[in-house]
Amino acid sequence: MLRTPPTDPPVTPDLDAWLPDPSLRVRHRRATKAPPEQLWEAARSVRLSDARRLGRLVRWRIPGLQADLPFDELFRAPPFIVLAEHPGRMLVSGLVGRIWTLRRDYPELKDPEDFMGWHTSGTAKVVFANWIEPSDTGASIHAEARVEAIGAQGRVGVAAVRPLVRAFGSLVGSDGIDLAARRAEQQL
Repeated sequence: MLRTPPTDPPVTPDLDAWLPDPSLRVRHRRATKAPPEQLWEAARSVRLSDARRLGRLVRWRIPGLQADLPFDELFRAPPFIVLAEHPGRMLVSGLVGRIWTLRRDYPELKDPEDFMGWHTSGTAKVVFANWIEPSDTGASIHAEARVEAIGAQGRVGVAAVRPLVRAFGSLVGSDGIDLAARRAEQQL
C-alpha cells in the first residue's frame, strides 16, 4: 500500500545554529493522530497550572509567574526572547543568565542577535524549542531544551542544576507535551 506523504513539509528548528554544543539537552516527542494545526493549538493552550508539577517547577525557578500563564506566552515574554518562529508549527525561545539561582537573574535581551552575542562568563544560554511535524497519520509534537555554560563559573552553576534536570526533565514530556497531545486527540 502506498502512503501519501504529508501535505505540509516538516518545520524542524535548526537548534545547532543557536547552541551547537550544549552542556545539557532534554528532548521529548509524542506522536498523535491529530492534525498539525489542531496539535499546535492544543499545545499553545497548555497553562502552567494545567501541567501541575512542571508548572510549579517553572514558577519556582522563575518567581512571579502567574499560574494561569500559558507556556506559549511564557516563551514569548521576558526573560525569554523569541529566536525563531514558524506560525502554527514552531517556536524557539532563548534565555540567558545565572539559571541556577532562585533570583530572577535573567538579563533582558532585545533581539536574537543579543542572544547569539551573549558570552558573559559565569552565566548560561538556554534554548527552548517546541515544534510540530506532520505525518501521514497525524502529527508529532517535539520539545527540546539545550543549555550552554559560559566560563568556569557557568560550568559550576550548570552542574548544580544538572540533578534537577535529571530528576524533573521528564515532566516536559509527561506534564507538557503529553497533555497537549491528549487535548488535541480529544477534539478528533
